[in-house]
Amino acid sequence: MARKIRAGIIGPGNIGSDLMMKLMRSDVIELVAMFGIDQHSRGMKLARENGLVTFDNGIDGIYDMEETKRPEIIFDSTSAGAHQHNNEVVQELGIRMIDLTPAALGPFTSPTVNLKDHIKETNVNMITCGGQATTPIVAAVNDVADVEYAEIVATISSQSAGPGTRANIDEFTETTALALEKVGGADKGKAIIILNPAEPPILMRDTIYCQIKGAFDPQKVEDAILKREKEIQKIVPGYRLRTKPVINQNIVTVFVEVEGAGDYLPVYSGNLDIMTASALGVAEEMAKDMIAREGKVG
Repeated sequence: MARKIRAGIIGPGNIGSDLMMKLMRSDVIELVAMFGIDQHSRGMKLARENGLVTFDNGIDGIYDMEETKRPEIIFDSTSAGAHQHNNEVVQELGIRMIDLTPAALGPFTSPTVNLKDHIKETNVNMITCGGQATTPIVAAVNDVADVEYAEIVATISSQSAGPGTRANIDEFTETTALALEKVGGADKGKAIIILNPAEPPILMRDTIYCQIKGAFDPQKVEDAILKREKEIQKIVPGYRLRTKPVINQNIVTVFVEVEGAGDYLPVYSGNLDIMTASALGVAEEMAKDMIAREGKVG
């Protein structure tokens, strides 16, 4: 049987549970543990049903595991505030951290933009749902033109915004705006999030505005955007442009929609699905790199 990289999840809420269902299908990752605070929660029960060992004292439970059975990669799906301690424990034990909170202790990482640059990092940050949906498009535009300003408006169903999302709204806007600059390449970035209470719940939708400085080729910009859409769809199948890019003088506008895979959450929770799917994409490439380097050493 081929070697798999052991993994664990901190936080058995909606994001952690959806991530769990995706990881169970992985060919290179073996999910072994769930770290939470309530053994009787829905997510913890589901974890045990799927054969995972569970701990109700958070990441500190990892100290109770035999060293040879501990995860080699940990996903943090808790909150920006809790991530500091979680990361300290994981780093102390020499375990890789994939951060799905807006804490941003590690470098912003988008699978289709800069994963190769951060494949060996001990902590990588998955930005935010809006960040994963929009920064790759801004980066694609910036590859062929000079983006001086990028603004995104992320609209999600209020039903897919749980306590963690609502508690992290300030961090969402700050982290996403910074990622538009650090990952997207814009000189200046701005992010806005809207929680829409519509019934039936809407799919996640993002509007991306790029203001371009200097001369550029509109066809190259459109081609770069459409190419990036296809790259993202390999990781997040429900990601799509709602229309062709709109280019008016030096303003490029892109309308994106994200439909969830329905692994654990309703399909309208594309904002959560894009985070878990992107985290899985990063983790699998990281795991392949770890296995490949073991082979070279051996």
